[in-house]
Amino acid sequence: MSLLWFSEVDCGSPPAIPHSHMLWNNSSRMGTEVVYQCNSGYHNVGKGNVSICIAMGQWEEPSVLCQETLCGSPPISESTEQVWDGNTAPGSTVLYFCKQGFLNKGGHNVSVCNENGQWTPPSLSCQEILCGDPPILPHTGQVWNGSSTIGSTVTYYCKTGFYHSEGNNASQCTINGYWTKPNITCLEVQCGVPPPIPHSVMLWDKISTVGSQVVYQCKSGYHSVGGGNVSVCTASGGWDEASMLCQEISCQEPVFKPHSKILWDGRSHIGSVVSYQCDEGYRTRGQKNYSICGENGQWENIDLWCEAKCGPVPFLANSEVVWHNRSVVIHRCVDGYHSWRGSNVSVCGMSGMWQKATLTCIEIKPPINHLYVLNEKCVHWRAEKYEEDTEVYKVTYIGSRDYQRSFHDKRKQFLSSKADQLDLCLNLLPVTNYSISITAVSARFTATITTNTSLPVPPAPVVYYREFETPVPTLRLRRSANTLDPISLYQVYVLPVEEIIVFDCSSPGLSDPSSKSKSSSEYITAQIHVREVRTEMNFTVGDGLHYGGFYNAPLENGRNYYIILRAVSQWKTDLKSSCVLWAEIKGTSYVLRVSLLSTAVSVGLVALVILGGYSCTWYFKKT
Repeated sequence: MSLLWFSEVDCGSPPAIPHSHMLWNNSSRMGTEVVYQCNSGYHNVGKGNVSICIAMGQWEEPSVLCQETLCGSPPISESTEQVWDGNTAPGSTVLYFCKQGFLNKGGHNVSVCNENGQWTPPSLSCQEILCGDPPILPHTGQVWNGSSTIGSTVTYYCKTGFYHSEGNNASQCTINGYWTKPNITCLEVQCGVPPPIPHSVMLWDKISTVGSQVVYQCKSGYHSVGGGNVSVCTASGGWDEASMLCQEISCQEPVFKPHSKILWDGRSHIGSVVSYQCDEGYRTRGQKNYSICGENGQWENIDLWCEAKCGPVPFLANSEVVWHNRSVVIHRCVDGYHSWRGSNVSVCGMSGMWQKATLTCIEIKPPINHLYVLNEKCVHWRAEKYEEDTEVYKVTYIGSRDYQRSFHDKRKQFLSSKADQLDLCLNLLPVTNYSISITAVSARFTATITTNTSLPVPPAPVVYYREFETPVPTLRLRRSANTLDPISLYQVYVLPVEEIIVFDCSSPGLSDPSSKSKSSSEYITAQIHVREVRTEMNFTVGDGLHYGGFYNAPLENGRNYYIILRAVSQWKTDLKSSCVLWAEIKGTSYVLRVSLLSTAVSVGLVALVILGGYSCTWYFKKT
């Protein structure tokens, strides 16, 4: 049998921690605790501050770590400076005092680093020292930047009209909040008596301070020939120099009067007198015959003149006298005449003879007259010009038609000519009302004439003549260019061949479909307005239709016919026509004889065309 011995656990003394002390009951048995506290000036930066005696007879390693407490940099107080040795340990102190230029207004000026690592806040109050506005001194101005802190300066200067006599002109803001007192003295500038100008008087109020003025005036008998007559007292204490000079008034030589002698002693100062006497052969006219030298330096203006004895006023053709005074005559042209060349003044000469005016008065005529239209083509006029200069004429002509409201023909031409008789041919359109205006550009004169162009013979269309053996032939034409479409038409005539047939192209024809010629078997089978025809047209004779109100009757088999195409233009009572043989329809054999009444007929390979005439007659005789 063995024996077990048990002994009580004893951990001994707890481990010491630097800069700390233990709170402990001096027991070292298992489970006993010891608490560590950092010494004054230190603080625990570890994880815990307790150590326990454990069963192994050891104290747990304590995690306490005591580190010295520091306050860092002391706080900054506005407008203050510090007295500090740089120590930041608890108990360290910082002394605060106001900066230069600031005044201590009370409060605690010491800050202490406490055990918590913080500086106690100082309560020192510092107020900036200001001197306010600098003092104002009589008759001075200041050069100052507006600052009134300690050390600020202001410089004084004397105002305009004053000068610096003596004393200091600077002031400074002191530490006690006051400006140093300047002792500058400014005395008013005095210019004294103004300088005299010879032969003048001064207008002056006896004041000679800066800005005072003195005005100079020339004495009687003198006049100013210089510049300014005012002198001003300047800031420098002197009068600025007036540039005026006074010069004795002299009227110089007397005024010359034509045809007179001067009676004068040669003196020309104010009040001097000169007399005039007319030459032999002249008589004195005017109020007085003498002139006095005036204060303005001019001889008195007198209305004296010497008039020659020339007799009655000279006569000029087609003129009248506007004004005369027995020595001079002014002429002008009478109404209906105008001045062309020459002088309009007649003058009584020294010899007693009139120097007659050379004025020529010519009858006023319009620059354009005797205006007329020749052969409906050319306009003729007479140019009334008084010089050989070239005149430019603008000719404007405007055409309109009563039967064609949309028609408007407006053209212009320019003509430059020196001629007296002028002609200008215009391409006027037929059956048109024209207004023709001619303007002489330089004379600014316009003359206007109206004319109406006549109705011409309409151009015959181009047809393709053929011979047919069918009673329903189709014919072809190509129309001619024509500007009179609204009043033009085509008529298709059918002429049955019976013995001798006479066809008059110039006859009025039958415009009424209900009418029928009683003297002939010919008839109109169709009437077509030209404006409805395009460039080419085909027409079938005898198709049984109506054209323009006319019945296109079928042709009889076995009969011979001639088809004639008639172009007609008609306006009001005027009618013009032209005809062309279009086709022959053969049923039996006939001989065609054509006789021209008042036209020229040309038969070509293609068609028979009537040119340049108004009517034609065909004679047909059966063979």
